[in-house]
Amino acid sequence: MSLIKAYLLPHSPLLIPEIGRANYGFLDKTVVAYQKIKEDLISSGIETVIVISPHNQLGDDFFIVNAAPEMELSFSDFGFIPPKNFLKGDILLCDSLKNQTKNELPIKIISENKLDYGSAIPLHLLKDQNTSFKVLVISPAEKIGLEEHFNCGEKLAELIQASNKKIAIIASGDLSHRLKRKSPGGYSPKGAKFDNKLIEYLSDPETAKENILKMDKKLILEASECGLKPIVMTLGFLKNLTWESNILAYQTDFGVGYLSLEFIFKSIDI
Repeated sequence: MSLIKAYLLPHSPLLIPEIGRANYGFLDKTVVAYQKIKEDLISSGIETVIVISPHNQLGDDFFIVNAAPEMELSFSDFGFIPPKNFLKGDILLCDSLKNQTKNELPIKIISENKLDYGSAIPLHLLKDQNTSFKVLVISPAEKIGLEEHFNCGEKLAELIQASNKKIAIIASGDLSHRLKRKSPGGYSPKGAKFDNKLIEYLSDPETAKENILKMDKKLILEASECGLKPIVMTLGFLKNLTWESNILAYQTDFGVGYLSLEFIFKSIDI
């Protein structure tokens, strides 16, 4: 089966009711999007979720794959301490990727038991008491360009095609953090321009990669985003698949672009 689902999801801690509190309701459209995806994962029988998170440990010139046997969902940094909650890492899939990418991709394998918030928030919102999927977390490289991130996703996709598991990809990332005066990074008119361009490019699968890779580096820097590399890596995973994008939600209530998007595969028979 291999890769059968792919999504882009924001990772705002405000999406967790115990953290968002009064602000939680403002992100209702994104909450609904998460619920739909959660139901998709369950109905599709997803066995492994690969999360591409920009907030895990980052290497300068290599990608990091976290494949701890157990990974804890922890939110103590946000003042929320839920009961101990763990997901299992997909060690076998990680070993397969490691063995087959020797000398081909700059990948480092780690075993970190506590998930970063870029992966913990989506996984917390997508799991329930019946969840049985395993997890791999991939981190982009700090000083490697977008083209190399696309190539990494493409190469990893070739390897997981041989898997008989049902696998989903989650690109975890927010768009511009500079959409309003109250934004975390302050306001910049380039923030909305970046978001609009990226959403436009993702709407056309035929030219998405080309257009995104050609985006003005100054625009990207000015936007203060954290989702571009996970998105580009995901496009690499999807290179040999026929897909179209479907926007489930786009919210800017807190001055950050929260885009929830599903990549719909046209030729996958689940």
